[in-house]
Amino acid sequence: MSKKTAKTAARRPSRGPARPGRRSATKGPKVVPGTASDGTSERIARALEIIAEHLAARASDSPAPTEIFAAADAFVWHPEGRLAPVPRVSRVDLVLLKGIDRMRDILIENTERFAIGLPANNALLWGARGMGKSSLVKAAHAAINARPGIAGRLKLIEIHREDIESLPTLMTQLRASDFRFIVFCDDLSFDGNDASYKSLKAVLEGGIEGRPDNVILYATSNRRHLLARDMIENERSTAINPGEAVEEKVSLSDRFGLWLGFHKCNQDEYLAMVRGYSSHFGIAVDEAELEHEALEWATTRGSRSGRVAWQFVQDLAGRKGVRMTVRPGT
Repeated sequence: MSKKTAKTAARRPSRGPARPGRRSATKGPKVVPGTASDGTSERIARALEIIAEHLAARASDSPAPTEIFAAADAFVWHPEGRLAPVPRVSRVDLVLLKGIDRMRDILIENTERFAIGLPANNALLWGARGMGKSSLVKAAHAAINARPGIAGRLKLIEIHREDIESLPTLMTQLRASDFRFIVFCDDLSFDGNDASYKSLKAVLEGGIEGRPDNVILYATSNRRHLLARDMIENERSTAINPGEAVEEKVSLSDRFGLWLGFHKCNQDEYLAMVRGYSSHFGIAVDEAELEHEALEWATTRGSRSGRVAWQFVQDLAGRKGVRMTVRPGT
């Protein structure tokens, strides 16, 4: 080696092993354990959410305390597991329901048997709109619940159509209670690919637990089989085995032991409803004038029903200056 080369080599610093903690210029900022940048906070938050979900699920599956049911005669079910008391139910007196005497008597008898602990059937009230299906359910509950032998032990719980999938959770809450319950779903029907009807089928019959002895289900619908006609026809046209596809869905209505059909009323029944409402609310009007105006009202609406009769009486009371303090359900 020449003297020049040796001097150059001597000037260069020695490149030994890298010191601990030395940071490369190409690396990012140093990550401190336990800070948000290493994902720990996100993992903790997610773990807490999972724990909260499990606790909520356990709470919703536990029986509802007796104090809740003692607070009111009727409740609305919320799918997160809450029963909301209804201080005042919107209903009509049983005596005001005209033109449905046979269905009224059958449902009253069935409800009374259930209330005193005897065998009774789930009921499906189906048929023409505005003929008092839901009004009859609410009126029957009030009439039976007021009897001395029952003394408020019969509770009415409304579940909305879109919350049917949470029905098994509700059954779990009611099963251990000493009260007796009518679970009521108004305007029940299923469309398209809606599969929530399977939850209802399991509760009505067929599930391992089945329906609790202290619970009965009442539902109203404009459809006898709870399905639209075009939905049934579509099943026949697209399924490999059309008969089996239709049977699976039509069998839902078969699980209601009691079918009560409501049909459009005739003119005499419609006028009887109008007279009953007018008399009940003390609307003074000439009989001939009442009939003439009631028929004209029905003609403009294109139908006769209990709902149309109620709407006419509302209009009549307004024109006569009569206050109506009770509003029937539809």
